[in-house]
Amino acid sequence: MDTTTHQNSKITVLGLPPDRGRWFLIPLGMMILLCLGSVYSWSVFRAPLESEFGISATESILPYTFMLVFYAALMPIAGFYIPRIGTCVTTAIGGIFVGLGYVLSSLATQVGTLIFTYGMVAGIGVGIAYGVPMVVISRWFPDKRGLAVGLTIVGFGLSPLITAPLANQLISIYTVRPTLRILGIAFTVIILAIALTMKLPPKGWQPRRKIAVSRSLLTLGYPRYILRSQSFYGLWICYAIGTLVGLSAIGISSSVGEEIIDINPTVAAGSVSLFALFNGVSRPLFGWLSDRFKPHYVAILSYVLILIACVLMMNARTGQVATYLIAFCLFWFCLGGWLAMAPTITLRFFNPDQYAQNYGIVFTAYGVGALIGTLVTGRIRDLFGTYNYVFYPMAFLAIIGIVVACVLLKKDGSITDPD
Repeated sequence: MDTTTHQNSKITVLGLPPDRGRWFLIPLGMMILLCLGSVYSWSVFRAPLESEFGISATESILPYTFMLVFYAALMPIAGFYIPRIGTCVTTAIGGIFVGLGYVLSSLATQVGTLIFTYGMVAGIGVGIAYGVPMVVISRWFPDKRGLAVGLTIVGFGLSPLITAPLANQLISIYTVRPTLRILGIAFTVIILAIALTMKLPPKGWQPRRKIAVSRSLLTLGYPRYILRSQSFYGLWICYAIGTLVGLSAIGISSSVGEEIIDINPTVAAGSVSLFALFNGVSRPLFGWLSDRFKPHYVAILSYVLILIACVLMMNARTGQVATYLIAFCLFWFCLGGWLAMAPTITLRFFNPDQYAQNYGIVFTAYGVGALIGTLVTGRIRDLFGTYNYVFYPMAFLAIIGIVVACVLLKKDGSITDPD
């Protein structure tokens, strides 16, 4: 019996042999991300808060915008501390911040307080905890990283399918602020319980079917190297474009349906569940594609789909419900794709042992995309009086993305492609 086999025989995951037990970590990671992904259900809280606080639609989006910014800003910071304080503790701290943010939001009486409690406190919690399941899963699945990570982050994408109806039901029974308190307590309990399972494998652990990893891939992945790497800037720009377009589309989905297509507000709101389904399904699919094909080919595919969606909406007219549904399914599909592609490509291009730090740096692209996307779409609507003109800059950015992917989204020559 060789050393690796002897070592594996002593390791268990949730009381099972690691090759079996590691698969149960995926649904547990999904549960954590499902709680964190409740940020995408903010639209459910907006109308009740606008009515209770007497605030405008522009003001009610601010807590969500700040949440996205702080969530993205804390990712690189948390990435550097995960190896130092451990995955379990990091998850627990993030869960406490998320729950505290929701509970404190239930006590707010003005939008400024909500920006602090929901946008900053809860946003910090999401940023701290978000990366842990992906770090854990990527280490337990060195042989199937793209698929495993893609499956795990389905929880974040599909969260609105569960948390939005749940929150809506609770609001109808208890009103909006008690609902925030109930959700905050529930999320804290769930995340703290699952945090105990978020443990990394022993250093050097491999599944029974060993994988060959290039020596150069393991020695050049430190953050200081990444910032000198052409591949990093290609990935960062492509990720920023993908999230900017995707988050912009998410923010205006219902409004575009009502304004341009003139569909019933209830139907427009219900269609978001369909969009969220596409957002979730695309994650394991694009993770798998990023494992199997060169990343710039997969990135180009996503941008072509975005271009198709933009062209459909540029020509959309009143009553063309099918056009609207197809276009926004594609927008949400591609956003989910980038949230799987970016971590998978980070693992593929750079040192997997430094994944928490590396992806934290890459994830700043999400923050930039979120901030610009949510602000610019509203500005275009204010200037032109319609959302029709939002899709022209989106299409232009998709074309830029194709060019950047072709030129920069390739592994640096100093690193041998494990394929």
